[in-house]
Amino acid sequence: MAVLYLSDPARGAVFHAAFAKALPDIAFHIGEAPDPLAVCWLVTWTVPTDLKRYPNLRLIFSVGAGVDQFDLAALPPGVGVVRMLEPGIPQQMQEYVTLAALALHRDLPAYLGQQRSGLWKAGRNMPAEDRRVGVMGLGVLGQAALAALRPFGFPLAGWARSLRQIDGVECFTDLDAFLARTDLLICLLPLTAETEAILDAGLFAKLPRGALLVHAGRGRQLDHAALIEALDEGQLSAAVLDVTAPEPLPHGHPLWSHPQVILTPHVACQTRPVDGARHVIGAIRADLAGTPIPGLVDRRRGY
Repeated sequence: MAVLYLSDPARGAVFHAAFAKALPDIAFHIGEAPDPLAVCWLVTWTVPTDLKRYPNLRLIFSVGAGVDQFDLAALPPGVGVVRMLEPGIPQQMQEYVTLAALALHRDLPAYLGQQRSGLWKAGRNMPAEDRRVGVMGLGVLGQAALAALRPFGFPLAGWARSLRQIDGVECFTDLDAFLARTDLLICLLPLTAETEAILDAGLFAKLPRGALLVHAGRGRQLDHAALIEALDEGQLSAAVLDVTAPEPLPHGHPLWSHPQVILTPHVACQTRPVDGARHVIGAIRADLAGTPIPGLVDRRRGY
């Protein structure tokens, strides 16, 4: 039985060292496997085109938090897909969402523009209790983000397709009602057929005029043209974007230089190789023991 690692070799070396200590009886290969029949577990960002070479494959592990880069419908039905679960990811998302939400709440995009123009002009600080924050997506990352924002005093709400109960958070399944009460929208949704292009002109129009956007979900969820139009027309006041489609944006794309946009290069969460290896090792042990596999994706739902 063997693991095949098909991602960054330097990170793979960290995985290799961890496997040598924790699972010394399982072979670990980086880049290629001498015996494809021995490969039971694949750790990768993209699925190789020659997947049929590994007929005994049991699980495919994503090296990132998402699995939308995989065509789940095209995978063999008996192969499980596991998303990356490591403790550093929720913590990093808490840091990023706090950074982005406070930057928008305290008008940082406007002040950065004033700095570039040599303008010294103070705005009005809105109390946090008057800024209604709403998070789209109430999984691990969404709940972590809400917990991080709670101490600031924002009225908090969350939206998901199934009803949730979270202390101190008004939870919605009615998207229109959720948007109508949200002054600062944070998107942390997984990418599925239902969430692709969900951040469009229709959605922006349902937010209160002058609303703010933090997008750290997936790039294909955002209609760039609709965002730019909403910003230029004043329906949205400003946005912080960590994801786009494509990544990076083409040279000269208006979002690079838009005065109401802060753009970061998909850095909200980065998998730490030591913690990532620990997660994969734990999942393989669960697979061998026949116990529930942490991070196993429901392929029908896409997450």
